[in-house]
Amino acid sequence: MNKSNFWQQLFQKLSIKSTGDIMCVADPYTRTKERIDQHFRRLKRNLQIGMVIAYLIPLGLLSVYFHFQFHLSLKESGKVNLTTIAESQQKTIDLFLQERVVNIFNLFHYSQFKLSPSADDMRLYLENLRQMSDAYVDVGFLNSEGIQIGYSGPHYYLLGKDYSREGWFETLMHKGQNYHISDIYLGFRQKPHFTISVKQLFGQKFYIMRATLDPDMFYSFLRTIRRSKEVNTAVINREGKYQLVSSLQGKVLEDSFDHIPLSPTSAAYETSKNHVTSLVAYSWLQEVPWVLVVKQPLNIAYAEMYRARRILIQAIIIVILLIFLIIWLTTEKLMRRAQRTEEERGELQSQLIHAGKLISVGELAAGIAHEINNPLQIISAESGVIKDMLDPEFKLDHSPDKILSEIEVIDDAVFRARDITQKLLRFSRRSEPHLHPADINRILAQVVDGFVEKELQVSNIELIRDFEDDLPPVFVDLDQIRQVFLNMINNATDAIQGAGEITLGTRRHNNSVRVSISDTGKGMTKDQMERVFLPFFTTKEEGKGTGLGLSISLSIIEAMGGHIEVQSMLNAGSSFTVILPIPKAEENTND
Repeated sequence: MNKSNFWQQLFQKLSIKSTGDIMCVADPYTRTKERIDQHFRRLKRNLQIGMVIAYLIPLGLLSVYFHFQFHLSLKESGKVNLTTIAESQQKTIDLFLQERVVNIFNLFHYSQFKLSPSADDMRLYLENLRQMSDAYVDVGFLNSEGIQIGYSGPHYYLLGKDYSREGWFETLMHKGQNYHISDIYLGFRQKPHFTISVKQLFGQKFYIMRATLDPDMFYSFLRTIRRSKEVNTAVINREGKYQLVSSLQGKVLEDSFDHIPLSPTSAAYETSKNHVTSLVAYSWLQEVPWVLVVKQPLNIAYAEMYRARRILIQAIIIVILLIFLIIWLTTEKLMRRAQRTEEERGELQSQLIHAGKLISVGELAAGIAHEINNPLQIISAESGVIKDMLDPEFKLDHSPDKILSEIEVIDDAVFRARDITQKLLRFSRRSEPHLHPADINRILAQVVDGFVEKELQVSNIELIRDFEDDLPPVFVDLDQIRQVFLNMINNATDAIQGAGEITLGTRRHNNSVRVSISDTGKGMTKDQMERVFLPFFTTKEEGKGTGLGLSISLSIIEAMGGHIEVQSMLNAGSSFTVILPIPKAEENTND
């Protein structure tokens, strides 16, 4: 297995599962106030969406369920109400017909009843019936042969008519019934009417008393018992022909469009005709094979349901708006408080970092003093030596060559002190980088080729190059990026004690180029990881480092729009990853 791949897989596994001080990951990228604002705007939006979903989805499901159940209940209530109206009217009609049958039966028990009634007798019978109901048209008296032997009414020509072949007569005489109510029919008079006939046995013969009722008068009675003006009532026989009907619905003896089942005896259903939907309830009469049909438009039959549904929908909308308002106000308040806390925490953290820098300056003072005192002591000692060389008393070699060699030692000490001061100046001056497109693989190769690679070989450190081909160019400051890479390679070299490996890797990841510098050195603890990018912090021995290298490197990379990540495992090594953005034009070209 390639050693660079081994380290990459190792760090990936450790970044997924880390315990205790085994693995530490640090991202020094600090959010600015603008990023904090964007973060909290996004967080507020997600929180509002989440709360809306959490509250409104259950509310919506419950509302749909209860609305559905409420809708069914109210529809059933409307059907029950209309069915009750139909049954009530059916009972009233049955009672009306029963009374009419009793009226006719009573004629047989009238004190002036005769088996051969005169015209005056029949007229008295009719007057007696009309006192009971205005629906009576005429009255007739028939013998057992079906001949009408007595009559009173407007159709005088019916006297003497033979009714033996009429359906109502045959039914009454041959089916063992004492009375019969016929369907509406035309008969001899060619005018819609229906007949109520009763028979009575006198001696060995049956005699029949029959009365004709006017359907219009009967329907007028039917309208008087309606509970609502919006209800249309009709009476239909088993053949589906209208017996009683309003002129708006049809005509008597016309076929009805309603097909009423015989069972159950009463029920309700919805029907449509001419794009108008109505609620229909029916109830079969007991005295005659007719069915009473009651119709009502849905907007009237379900008026209460529609009104209740509107109220329910309005209430749900109000509740939803209240929930939206509460969610919006709550999240606004919480996010403002959280953002204010975050800003205060950031400000406090900045103050702590600043205080840490000041503390680090104090810690650095000893190292800087030691670092600068060493060359100063050398300069002081060498100047004393030169003075002694020029003093005849000491009789020292004061040849020009000897003096020049001492001056060279002084120059080395001066250059060493100057290097320390330059690093401090570079840290204090954050100049803007001059960015140019560059091949990152080529820059890394230029940094390590030659002296650095040979120095690593001398130190028994193997340099592994794991570069991805055809990387898109990135915009960097060439001098500064070389300084960053060289500083990280030097840190990796210092971290390795004895033999080891340094792996340089480049990869494209999404919209960035990642440059990793990994070593097999001593690694870092969690506390060291948290402070590794702080100015003046160093893991090296006192006098061997100033702690400015990584801090300066981080500022350089951030100025180029990137950032640095570090992974480390104690006693196993560290890996620093420089992440640089790919320019937009290059992203589109590669895509």
